[in-house]
Amino acid sequence: MQTQSIQETIQTIKKELRNQSTVPYFGLGIFYDTKTKEGEQMPYDSDSMILMMNNGREMSQRLMFEYSRAAMHLEQRRGVEYITQLTNHIYTKEYEPTALQKAILDMQPRYIIDTNRDPKLQELLAYEEHCIILGKARIMADKNRYEVYEWDLENKKYFLVDDEVLGEAKKILFKPMGSTLPEPNFIISDADYVDWLTEAMGGFAVPPILKSYRKAKKYLFMGTYFDRDTDRMVANELTMDLEGGYFISDQELGKKEKKFVEKHNLELIPLSLEAFCEAFIS
Repeated sequence: MQTQSIQETIQTIKKELRNQSTVPYFGLGIFYDTKTKEGEQMPYDSDSMILMMNNGREMSQRLMFEYSRAAMHLEQRRGVEYITQLTNHIYTKEYEPTALQKAILDMQPRYIIDTNRDPKLQELLAYEEHCIILGKARIMADKNRYEVYEWDLENKKYFLVDDEVLGEAKKILFKPMGSTLPEPNFIISDADYVDWLTEAMGGFAVPPILKSYRKAKKYLFMGTYFDRDTDRMVANELTMDLEGGYFISDQELGKKEKKFVEKHNLELIPLSLEAFCEAFIS
């Protein structure tokens, strides 16, 4: 793809974000250059997530394969509550929102998918009316693997609401893997993902209103990795009925990644996320 063509594509993406035909989709990689106030690197891929979980120490090769596997190992040893507290600790450290998060919000998209577990987009939306959808796992009372909250702008609080509110919502932030807010809840271990994906395939991970709204949408995949089955399966369930979209990556794609990109009719933009962000902002 030539430089001029890339610039034209980025301008097209901006228009599509503004007119709501393309949905932003954030992944772990958006934190590639994000450090806490204490100078710690925030997790931006599977390996760095595992290191953060394990006090900077590598785990066995089997566990280093994917952070959900490492989280499952820690959960089995120390319990579910330990993993919840550990994940909450990681994402309640002090750090600035990324330039990409702020730039995308400037486009005023109505619907955003954020597969990260941090609260920064929620913090950036604190002065706007919005709803959030939080993914849930391993709950027995209901098949639905999500809860919907509405932001009370005056009192700066989230309130649990029925799905119907989404129909009139000015902004919808979908955090399928959970968040620190309004209370810590995360999908991060193998057991969490197995439960969520099982119910997702049955249609219980996405509110019915969104199933209609998302039809024929495009998606802008930023900071996502499709070299692991888990990430591909999550993305597939969240973007059913898509029309196509864009995948930002300057890395050579593996066989499974290429297949996913082709199957979902995604246009590969061969830029690092940093270069894409610079071009997007300029």
